Amino acid sequence: MTTSQLEQLLDERANQDQEIVDVDEPMIKLVIFRLSDQYFAFVGASILEVLPGEEPVHFLPGMPASVEGVMNVRGDIESVIGLQGLLQLTAEANPKATESSTILLAKGKEMHSGLRVDQLLDVVDLPESQMKPPPDALPEQLQPLVTNLFSFNGLAVTLLDLDAVFAAWLAEQGQ
Repeated sequence: MTTSQLEQLLDERANQDQEIVDVDEPMIKLVIFRLSDQYFAFVGASILEVLPGEEPVHFLPGMPASVEGVMNVRGDIESVIGLQGLLQLTAEANPKATESSTILLAKGKEMHSGLRVDQLLDVVDLPESQMKPPPDALPEQLQPLVTNLFSFNGLAVTLLDLDAVFAAWLAEQGQ
């Protein structure tokens, strides 16, 4: 092939009408975290803020066992709930677990609170097409709380419905 033939071929290709398909797939922002040895996520719109786990939480006598206490967030008092009991997960016996823990300030339709998680993994935008329906074999206590499953960096992650989590917590408290 000569140089002129190559230039002619390149010119022909450049002049061809090529339709470029731009697919704008709906994305969903997710806050992914670890509790015990399992991975969960909440929709990012329901998480107002991520606070380091070493923020002081003050114990209040007479509160349910799932409430660690309350904390001061720029003058606002927020409760802090541990999710392990509600999700029926075993708490880590690792003393360093609290060093890497995080508090997610979450707001649902009816309630808001801080939620202590063992470790924040990431905040990501994922295509909605990656969401899979939960299997029927999901543990009974999780079934009403789970909306989807997805894979993130090779990890199986369970997407929780924040309002369902808060409703389950309130039902557990008899409210």
